[in-house]
Amino acid sequence: MPAKLSVNLNAVAMLRNRRDLPWPSVEALGRIALAAGASGLTVHPRPDQRHIRFSDLPVIRNLIDDEFPKAEFNIEGYPTDEFLDLCAGAAPEQVTLVPDDPSQATSDHGWDFRKHQAFLTVTVARLKAMGCRVSLFADGDGDAEAVKIAKAVGADRIELYTGPYGGCYDAPERAAPILEALGRTADAALAIGLAVNAGHDLTVANLPALVKRIPALAEVSIGHGLTADALEYGMAETVRRFCRACGQAV
Repeated sequence: MPAKLSVNLNAVAMLRNRRDLPWPSVEALGRIALAAGASGLTVHPRPDQRHIRFSDLPVIRNLIDDEFPKAEFNIEGYPTDEFLDLCAGAAPEQVTLVPDDPSQATSDHGWDFRKHQAFLTVTVARLKAMGCRVSLFADGDGDAEAVKIAKAVGADRIELYTGPYGGCYDAPERAAPILEALGRTADAALAIGLAVNAGHDLTVANLPALVKRIPALAEVSIGHGLTADALEYGMAETVRRFCRACGQAV
């Protein structure tokens, strides 16, 4: 099956937060995205609430439950106790754990699975007890042993950090070896029963090669590039463009 698209709403929320006004509406644009064919919505609530606010979580949860019950809610974040409490309240279908420092502008690396194995084992167990699928942010560097640890701590999926791949937008000759390393990481994960997601700086231009190399890719989570395109094409048409780039017949 083609990869599913989860629309990350953080950039929409960041635009809203520039003014003390309720627009652009996270709920309204999430509704448009789901109606246009997105399979889910993603948010990354940071402690300073600089984009997604904690108050957005029940709004998105209710939108999915009331209007798009087949869609999924994916919450990303570093697993502090506060973050885990947010997950318990919002009941997302999927939680994606990232090793971010709160001050980071955006996620920029995967977990050091060897260093954090014990911590992740406990955290993953807490989330699975809530009924959440758990995905762990992973560097796409071809490290098969690291992927085995991700499986051992109880994760259901890894999410490949595709930032370096997306960063080749102006130097396509550098993309091929990075793409192959991502593919090897995915191969190692799939071979031991982990599903594979991907996210960061993915675009309509670079998605087709990624899904060709990783045909079993389960989901891509896309925010910045998708929101940028939505300013030009509108949210509905942009979602359709990204779905087609994933290989979906839209």
